[in-house]
Amino acid sequence: MMETSRPKPNALAWIAVSIALIAIDQWTKFLAVGALAFGESRAFIAGFWNWTLAQNTGAAFSFLADAGPWKHWFFIGLGFVVSGMLVTWLWRTPRSDWRTALPFAVIIGGVLSNVIDRFRLGYVIDFVDWYVGGHHWPIFNVADSCIMVGVALLLWGSFRGK
Repeated sequence: MMETSRPKPNALAWIAVSIALIAIDQWTKFLAVGALAFGESRAFIAGFWNWTLAQNTGAAFSFLADAGPWKHWFFIGLGFVVSGMLVTWLWRTPRSDWRTALPFAVIIGGVLSNVIDRFRLGYVIDFVDWYVGGHHWPIFNVADSCIMVGVALLLWGSFRGK
């Protein structure tokens, strides 16, 4: 009798993490819009952290914010392409390989949540404003943090090896 090997489960189940992060990001944006007017700033930790509601029509750090209307569809398309590539890699990744699957899922959640804003509103809602003295980090949101954390986890994993 021939023994057939069962295929190992892929990492697509990690998409649940992406969905949870999308929900958290959209919820925090909903709270920010309900509590602040655009451009309004409220101290959370004086000298370090404000809640400041902003509209970002660009990419990370408002990159290309002043570009023409083409950028809207470009960023939406780019978000779908990047997410599609990461979903494909999740499909090819063993479910047990959390060092690969978790960063991919976290990035997918961040990218798609910002794509939702672009579709729904035409811009991304940002509200976290970190600063020291007069030096401000660009205002960001939970989705932006997911993208940065996911990339950092990928880099960390690449230096650790198998």
